[in-house]
Amino acid sequence: MPSVWRVALVLALLALLMIGSGTAAWRLQANSYDKQLADQARLPADDLTAISNAAAAQVRADQDKRLALEQRLSASEQIHYKELSDAQTYQARLRDRLATSDLRLSVLLDTSDSAGGCAVPAGTAAGSVVHGGTRARLDAAHAQRIVGITDAGDQGLIALAAC
Repeated sequence: MPSVWRVALVLALLALLMIGSGTAAWRLQANSYDKQLADQARLPADDLTAISNAAAAQVRADQDKRLALEQRLSASEQIHYKELSDAQTYQARLRDRLATSDLRLSVLLDTSDSAGGCAVPAGTAAGSVVHGGTRARLDAAHAQRIVGITDAGDQGLIALAAC
């Protein structure tokens, strides 16, 4: 009977080895599946991270573009305001010079028009610095009316330039 026991013992050992190897194979396969599942779970997270980073980079680029546009617009507005202010200041100075008789308006006369019957002298005074044709100085009241008309036109041109 000892040989029956030996055979039974060998069979028991073989059964234990098969169970042990089956368990080891089962564990190895479970670890492999767990690794594959972890990799699959990590892929969407990596994709979401990449999408989030790309969106953040796009937002930063858009913010930089907006900031650059705002700076250009601010510089343009400053230049425009200075030009507008300078034009208004020049116009006010000219109006003040005309009002104080520091500057006089004159008109160029057509001396070739014989039908006009104008009795304005043909030459300028010897001390005059006016070059060109014969000129006649306007009365201050008429000059003020002309300046008022041109002032309204100048204001319109300034407003048009502002647009």
